[in-house]
Amino acid sequence: MTNIELVLNMLAEVTTTALSKQEKPQTFKENKKIAIRGGSVANTAKQAYEEQLGQSVISSLNARDKNLLEVKQGDEDKGIFG
Repeated sequence: MTNIELVLNMLAEVTTTALSKQEKPQTFKENKKIAIRGGSVANTAKQAYEEQLGQSVISSLNARDKNLLEVKQGDEDKGIFG
């Protein structure tokens, strides 16, 4: 999982939590609708990211590939275009 995948996951979770606190759902069905809305916010961000960069957010990396996920020395200054 890359940093952008983690960020999008966190966006979905924090949005769902905020919606849940605001609307106070009482049933599983209401909670499910809120979770779908939270995921939709992250999906919109994902689509915008992919459109701007012209590449997919989804990767085959996972936590077992930790050394592949780490930023190499000097890469942190390059930014997204670098």
